[in-house]
Amino acid sequence: MTDKAIITCAVTGSAHTPTMSPHLPISAKQIEDEAVAAAEAGAAVVHLHARNPDDGRASYDPALFAAFVPNIRARSDVVINISTGGSGKIEDRMAAALALKPEMASLNMGSLSPYGREQILGKFDTWKHEWEVEQFRTARHRIYPNTEDGIERIIRNVGGQGTRFECECYDVSHLYNLAYFADKGLIEPPFIIQTIFGFSGGIGLHFENVIHMQTIARHLFGEHYFWSIIAPGRHQFKYCTMASVMGGNVRVGLEDNLYLDKGVLAKSNAEQVRRMRDILSLLSIDICTPDEVRKKFKLNDMAV
Repeated sequence: MTDKAIITCAVTGSAHTPTMSPHLPISAKQIEDEAVAAAEAGAAVVHLHARNPDDGRASYDPALFAAFVPNIRARSDVVINISTGGSGKIEDRMAAALALKPEMASLNMGSLSPYGREQILGKFDTWKHEWEVEQFRTARHRIYPNTEDGIERIIRNVGGQGTRFECECYDVSHLYNLAYFADKGLIEPPFIIQTIFGFSGGIGLHFENVIHMQTIARHLFGEHYFWSIIAPGRHQFKYCTMASVMGGNVRVGLEDNLYLDKGVLAKSNAEQVRRMRDILSLLSIDICTPDEVRKKFKLNDMAV
């Protein structure tokens, strides 16, 4: 647990985040500016994906990451967390982290199949890009594979260069998977655990589930972990507030939620960070600086 809350900002999002908001950063410069502004607003960690600037499609291309990661480092002391998630091949998913050696990288702790995502097609009359229609139409046939071999390869390769993992757990079983790799000596405490609620194929949006996930994490890892929470869309601030009251950390950002209020698009990631910071302030909860996060997470200073 933590005496201060850590705010992570997921800046642009992967393939499951549609480009239906004009404020979603797509180009390298947009992602760079959004990440820096989020840090200035109070985010200690920025979680980063890359997108093809021509059509907004999510990409694993290390060259696209290299167009903004060094610039963020030059402009901010924020902790950089590069995604290794998605439905692609393991080699592709870890390529950017291997090339850019971030202090942190996300690590999905189990496979996931996106049930019901095609239903989002009925919510919009027009789409900005045809690939988005295809992305959601074929979702019922897709799996996000995170096999034992795949997870171990990411741990050995990306972790072997000093990068620490934010372990993304979409269900209770994923906590047990993390414990399995810890028992094998492949990943060491303190464990950085990101629990995700309300994404199709994972654990559902019930407050009891939040309590259950924290209870199991404490059972498996004692006090040797840091816990954070993600919830999508309109549930974001509500569930993040609950987690913060329970001693947890929070993630906001346009990857998970395009809105600031009901029917009001967030104009930037920084708007969401400031909103979350205001909520924490009302609860008398201070926030961590990037350097405090580095100390808590035992981040390797060489992984830059």
